[in-house]
Amino acid sequence: MKPPVITLQRVYEGTGPAGSYRALVDRVWPRGLRRADLGLDEWARDLAPTAELRKWFNHVEERWEEFRRKYLAELAAPEQQDRMAALLEAAGKRPLTLLYGAHDAEHNQAVVLRDALLDYARHHGKRSA
Repeated sequence: MKPPVITLQRVYEGTGPAGSYRALVDRVWPRGLRRADLGLDEWARDLAPTAELRKWFNHVEERWEEFRRKYLAELAAPEQQDRMAALLEAAGKRPLTLLYGAHDAEHNQAVVLRDALLDYARHHGKRSA
């Protein structure tokens, strides 16, 4: 079974590969951008970290491992599992592009969510083309 193709893209640097299903995964709308600028298929803000966790992390790299652990715990909740399933289902066989606004490409919620989505797909038989 082939895992889904999931790419990450900073919203200020483009919207990802053509033909992909584009989902913004920030809880807060990115500053200076209009909805039309992104060509979104979905704003998956409920899959983003809680406001409390986001504010605590504040993109401080030293907090990354703890942020990752706490965010994965949030994503393990049944309602988040349902949201992940719905996102993968909505993307169907198209590649999925997770859009985010953070400056740091390696330490942000989209990185954690991609890993959680791939893990979910692996354990629940979700597949791509």
